[in-house]
Amino acid sequence: MKALVVGGGDSVGRAIAEAMLGRGDEVHIVDLRPDAVAGTLAANPSLSGSVADFGDPRAIDRALDEAFTALGGINALVYTVGLPGPVAAIEDIDLAEWDQCWAVNVTGLLRAIQLVTPRMKAQGGGSIVAFSTSSTRTRLPRRTPYVVTKFALEGLVLNAARELGPAGIRVNAIQPGMIDNARMRGIVERKAAEEGVTPDEIEAGFTRFISLRSSVSLDDLAQSVLFLTSPAAARVTGELLAVSGNAEWEA
Repeated sequence: MKALVVGGGDSVGRAIAEAMLGRGDEVHIVDLRPDAVAGTLAANPSLSGSVADFGDPRAIDRALDEAFTALGGINALVYTVGLPGPVAAIEDIDLAEWDQCWAVNVTGLLRAIQLVTPRMKAQGGGSIVAFSTSSTRTRLPRRTPYVVTKFALEGLVLNAARELGPAGIRVNAIQPGMIDNARMRGIVERKAAEEGVTPDEIEAGFTRFISLRSSVSLDDLAQSVLFLTSPAAARVTGELLAVSGNAEWEA
């Protein structure tokens, strides 16, 4: 399989790229951060990579041209990038930050789909996996730009699945919950310092509202992508797959 992982420089995207590489796939990563791309490529010499801001359509076009050249085709697109957006009451949302969320979380995915679709059609099909959030199920006050754009991403995924299905292109989304990564650990540590409690106490408060009482590992998400891009999921399209331990509610 020839796979493009957008956001593959670290964390979730890197775990996915490395898992696909371990399966024997040819993988090209794209990420905004040159140091992240360089580090991932150094650790995985079989990968190829590009640096691009997926809020800039011209940069997307250039990066995907580089990916198609490196791979010589495309079977799978995995879109993990997404801006968290501002934390603000609805009446205080900065419109420039709102627009930036739309540019990366929705328009960037649309442009990537537009570019991979003709190639996938020419080769008889493919698989597209985008990352949403479990917050579209729980809702999340003061995070309106993030949640609304992820709802839009899900709408794009579901409509694309119907439109592209006759061409053999499957389109699905993953809704991750609380991810055990550096970003979440930083949030936990900052909140613990603010409240004068231990990080374990903060994490226990978060996982209290997750049915399995645990966070999601990077490998959990990578294995989900491996499934959705494999022959085992040949009849799976138009699905929103929650990989969250069943997130019941968020504070």
